[in-house]
Amino acid sequence: MDIRFCKNLRSVRLENELTQKQVAQKLGVVESCYANWEQGRTEPNLEMLRKLSTLLHVKVDELLNDEI
Repeated sequence: MDIRFCKNLRSVRLENELTQKQVAQKLGVVESCYANWEQGRTEPNLEMLRKLSTLLHVKVDELLNDEI
């Protein structure tokens, strides 16, 4: 997983004042699953990327490519 994605995901989550647990609950995944995305151990599938972008109010492209 691209380190930019991990950093962007964490940054946007914090900007939205959400914990990892809160994001995981809203997405219907366990907290460790979400934490692994932020740590680059695993990566979300396309459906989860879409849900993340909606929940965190950013475009998928911004999560993947931009330095937020």
